[in-house]
Amino acid sequence: MRLAILTPSEWDAQFYAGELERQRALFEDAGHEVVACRWNEADDAFLRSVDAVLPLIAWGYHLDGGRWFDLLDRIAFRKVPCVNDPAILRWNSDKAYLSELGDKGVAVVPTLEAHGEEDGLLARAATTFKTDKLVVKPRLSASGEGTYALSASDELPEDVRDRRLIVQPFLPEILTGGEMSLLYFDGRYSHAAVKRAKAGEFRVQPEFGGSEEQVEAPSEARKVAEAALACAPLPPAYARVDLVMTDKGPLLMELELIEPDMFLRYAPDDGAALRKAVLMRLS
Repeated sequence: MRLAILTPSEWDAQFYAGELERQRALFEDAGHEVVACRWNEADDAFLRSVDAVLPLIAWGYHLDGGRWFDLLDRIAFRKVPCVNDPAILRWNSDKAYLSELGDKGVAVVPTLEAHGEEDGLLARAATTFKTDKLVVKPRLSASGEGTYALSASDELPEDVRDRRLIVQPFLPEILTGGEMSLLYFDGRYSHAAVKRAKAGEFRVQPEFGGSEEQVEAPSEARKVAEAALACAPLPPAYARVDLVMTDKGPLLMELELIEPDMFLRYAPDDGAALRKAVLMRLS
């Protein structure tokens, strides 16, 4: 097959090339041709030229949501095989899915959906969550973009005032224990890592100086992760489940089904389970 790996809209070879080459080798070693295309340049002619689309490093999709959703519509309309399925990608693009998972009984970080134009939003959230320490992020966002730690008396930052948002209580455990990421391929646990924020920061992403280390996920973390996966609209071929470990048990922070860093450098099989899961969906 001729497989297309979608890459960032703004290409930084030093930052992204290693991940692309790792994933390219994974499928080329199985006899497939791999081509790379910036996700925002995947036009209809390109889609007709490939056998399947893998959005594995479509980083930056959240910066142009209209174009991203248009691409998903065109992939679905042309019936181009895509892993994960466009319906999953669309659902997972909006962080409102966290409220949906919570309604279905998944242990999620409490989440309030709102709009940045709402008067008294932070005060309402503080009353709802019974804490003055809050986290605000856009419903369409990634890599910590537009994410702020605020108090009820703060002004909402200018860049999120005209956006749909989610608000959550700030969990101090993120500063002490970090964020645990569990990787699943075809519903089976593969490996895990913990991401930690640098001193003076709460965001754990490498863009903000975060670090990482390989860990083995405890059974209670796997239980929450698998409950979240079971509630996805379709079974994903690949998933990263981000949790924070609290004194009340693990809580879901994100269910990453689009273009997560899958920490293949820690995979016990060098990513063979990811390749098998993807190719099974395409067979």
